[in-house]
Amino acid sequence: MAIRLQDYEQIIGREEIAELSVFAERVRNKRLQNINSTAVGGGVAEILTRLVPLLGELGIEATWDVIKGDQAFFNITKAFHNALHGHPEEITREMLDHFQANTEANLKSLDLNGDVIVVHDPQPAGLILKKKEIGRRWIWRCHIDVSSPNPKVWDFLRPLVDQYDASVFSMPEFARDLGVPQYMVPPSIDPLSDKNKPLSQSTIQGVLDKYELDSTRPILTQISRFDRLKDPLGVIAAYRLVKRNFHRGDAEIDQGGLRADGERSPLEEKAGSGRKSRWHQAADSERSDRFPGTLA
Repeated sequence: MAIRLQDYEQIIGREEIAELSVFAERVRNKRLQNINSTAVGGGVAEILTRLVPLLGELGIEATWDVIKGDQAFFNITKAFHNALHGHPEEITREMLDHFQANTEANLKSLDLNGDVIVVHDPQPAGLILKKKEIGRRWIWRCHIDVSSPNPKVWDFLRPLVDQYDASVFSMPEFARDLGVPQYMVPPSIDPLSDKNKPLSQSTIQGVLDKYELDSTRPILTQISRFDRLKDPLGVIAAYRLVKRNFHRGDAEIDQGGLRADGERSPLEEKAGSGRKSRWHQAADSERSDRFPGTLA
């Protein structure tokens, strides 16, 4: 059953819902077009899946389009993603040329028809090249931390970002100095999504039984993608601090989730080397995004 605005009254209150309607009245004559790189998977797709229908309920004409690209393009944008987070990546001229070619293909195929066009993250950032031809208002919504990027990637993206009318970041610490206005919008965490709903005791017990976890012992749990950005080593460090300073008995750390390519990384090997640390690779039928952050 589709989630409606009234379902959030129990969380934020009726007055806040009414206030949204007042704000929406100011932009009901504007068409809002969102563009990102994937229709499923990832935080942006999760946000837009819920946000676009809710905007429609407020009377705002909001749409959502997805750029196209071959596997090479998405491999390149993954390297960009890591590099923008400061991770060492080899970025070649050929990679930049392929990114530009894919952008040009999407500029020809996409119908950029919004009065306000919101481009999410670096993958479709080059669509701004259409601004001189069609005008409109353009917003770059950056969902990632670009505070310490690889200079080669940032020097490539910066001239594109500076052509937008505004940029939006999740927090000031994630931003860079830009030639356009910057705004802060906190992450759009949906308290009614499946991953944030409370789990029933039977579901909790089923997971504990499946992975042979002893609920009578203290358990520190991380459920996320196996990715350096999720800081699994930091979780292990926290576990060691807790065990050393607060619980000197038998304790356990369990980390569960998925990797995009399904292979075990050197990071996982290092993180999983402790005697009491377990790694659980979820099957496709039980992806970690079906579960909230705490099982026990």
